[in-house]
Amino acid sequence: MPRKFFVGGNWKMNGDKKSIDGICDFLKKGPLDKNVEIVVGVPSVYLEYAKSKVPAGVLCAAQNCYKEPKGAFTGEISPEMLKDIGIEWVILGHSERRNVFGETDELIAEKCKHALDTGLKVILCCGEKLEEREAGKTEEVVVRQLTACAKKIKDWTHVVVAYEPVWAIGTGKTATPAQAQEVHAQIRNWMKEKINPGVADNTRILYGGSVTADNCRDLAKQPDVDGSLVGGASLKPDFVKIVNAAK
Repeated sequence: MPRKFFVGGNWKMNGDKKSIDGICDFLKKGPLDKNVEIVVGVPSVYLEYAKSKVPAGVLCAAQNCYKEPKGAFTGEISPEMLKDIGIEWVILGHSERRNVFGETDELIAEKCKHALDTGLKVILCCGEKLEEREAGKTEEVVVRQLTACAKKIKDWTHVVVAYEPVWAIGTGKTATPAQAQEVHAQIRNWMKEKINPGVADNTRILYGGSVTADNCRDLAKQPDVDGSLVGGASLKPDFVKIVNAAK
């Protein structure tokens, strides 16, 4: 069974009610490919508002959550809280969480486990920094990040992996389709060898990092690229073209 194309939009720390209304307007106008799973990552304070405004067929994701159900963790939100307001997805392990906020592979793995155990679906991000790519360590870094999670995750049914080379996020630099395919194939091969062939065949692997309306189609043509996780472009009408990249 073919893997369903998946496009995620990560709004990051952007938006207010007015701009969310604008985003929802262009999503409603579309048209959006009905064969694509579409999820937008919304700042936590606007999750319920955005959920009430997005068109049918578009789901909202949290951009982060903690590894505990409740407690003295000021400023954090739990998977249980997200479930309580009807949120189904969460983005975990984004490079900004790793590199700006210092989240470790182990913490991200614990967050993934708890989110999945609570019933959320997870977009799990991985990717290397520029100096790691230049040192030929791309596969080593990505495998290290994913291995930490594999030690905690028993069922990968509700996990989507997003490969996001840090050097390509918000820089205007994009991995070529061939570079993206190479790493995606390495991830799938690692899954086949270290988890099982079923997980390798069925898990969707997205590319993220300066995805645009201009390059999305060439990326989507790659056999192991099952969609994209989009940052800044998800705030603009061009996001519709990215959703429809596989047509």
